[in-house]
Amino acid sequence: MPHLVLLYTRDLEKDVDFDVLTRSLADTMLTRRDENGKQVFPTGGTRVLAYPAAHGAVADGQGDYGFLYANLRIGAGRSAQTHKSVGDALLAVLRAALDPVLAARPVGLTLQIDESPAQVYDGKHSSLHPLFAGR
Repeated sequence: MPHLVLLYTRDLEKDVDFDVLTRSLADTMLTRRDENGKQVFPTGGTRVLAYPAAHGAVADGQGDYGFLYANLRIGAGRSAQTHKSVGDALLAVLRAALDPVLAARPVGLTLQIDESPAQVYDGKHSSLHPLFAGR
């Protein structure tokens, strides 16, 4: 963790480069620091994934409506100040990518951060984390 998942209406692909957007969001996550200057998210655990919805209905269906839902799932232990800082930074990246689309037609954009307060199982197996140990 952290995992940022984007779910969006397929029509946004003609206006948004999701390869660039996901990399930009990941880079933003990796540059975030907490109140003590510590990196908020581990480099090897940071993932940003984007999925077009195969099916969907937005609003009344009478217009050229689009939607992007972004959900960041993180482990417990970060401050409210860090949550806000991360959320504001990610929303700024999303807005930079989507504001031109929002200016041209109706598009909804939602970003939520969920913190896992009590995990009942957290199995991990990775060869990524050792690559970034000591950074």
